[in-house]
Amino acid sequence: MSDDETLRVYETRAADYADMAGQEPHPTLSAFVAALPEAAHVLDFGCGPGLDAAHMAAQGFTVEALDASAEMVRLATARPGVSARQGSFDDLTAESAYDGIWASFSLLHAPRADMPRHLAAIARALKPGGLLGLTLKEGTGEKRDRLGRFYTYYTEAELRALLAAAGLTVTQVTRGSGTGLDGTASDWISVTAHA
Repeated sequence: MSDDETLRVYETRAADYADMAGQEPHPTLSAFVAALPEAAHVLDFGCGPGLDAAHMAAQGFTVEALDASAEMVRLATARPGVSARQGSFDDLTAESAYDGIWASFSLLHAPRADMPRHLAAIARALKPGGLLGLTLKEGTGEKRDRLGRFYTYYTEAELRALLAAAGLTVTQVTRGSGTGLDGTASDWISVTAHA
């Protein structure tokens, strides 16, 4: 994440975000976890307070977690089995390292123009056949929410084209809606794709 205003919100509201997330993992995480091999090596890419990373670690996976917010990294590291570090999306330089990469409500903060580069890095970092779980807000355009966080919205067709261009094949699409930290309800789209 390169947007200073978005990062400031997460630094100052990390505990509120963690409380809002509760203790249950995102609904699409169960299917993602079930599709991974036993003892998988997984990256939680934009881990936030580490709830999903901790859930994956509890399944016996080796979990690395990355987030741009130092406060989110602190919260994630406090969770059992989670190894978290601070870094941006551009810090993903691994090659054929992960059985799965979980990017839930993280890459939606990247500018649209940067998404092809980030998806290409994810494709390189996945082992052959590795899985990407990606959840974004559904829609069009880019804008800031009431707290000042920057968002990019995607349609399914646009997302499929971007993933295909990165060499990733979509195997599942799930939709839902929820209320975010700013109190606004929005639709989301989640895809599972493989390298």
